[in-house]
Amino acid sequence: MDKKKVIGAIVGVAAFFIAYFVAQQLFFKPPTFDKQMMKTASEINKSCPIMVDAETRLDNTVALPNKTIQYNYTLVNIEKGDIDISEFENYLQPVILNIIKTSPDLKYFRDNDVTMAYNYKDKNGEHLLKLTFKPEDYK
Repeated sequence: MDKKKVIGAIVGVAAFFIAYFVAQQLFFKPPTFDKQMMKTASEINKSCPIMVDAETRLDNTVALPNKTIQYNYTLVNIEKGDIDISEFENYLQPVILNIIKTSPDLKYFRDNDVTMAYNYKDKNGEHLLKLTFKPEDYK
């Protein structure tokens, strides 16, 4: 085999592996913060479902794209037709916002500008509402 072909083959193989490695790093490896959010959601989910009060059960948490974590709750004694959703939202929104602003447990999320979503369904699994809090809401 002539020298040019050997060198060309070596350069081609090296270029392939470099391109493969770069593609893996850029396109297929989640950023470190996303990994941390997924880990946090998994840790919380180990305790789920868990009753947070007499009416509310945390079913699970999900790490979503764009630095978003979503908490999924069920109101275990409520049916959709028995609740004024607008009134419930008006009550719940400032309560959750205050918790986000003051809870030491949520400091990591506040410091990293995480969007926090709170999704509620009734005892039959019917969607009630979703409250979303972006960094500009809690800073």
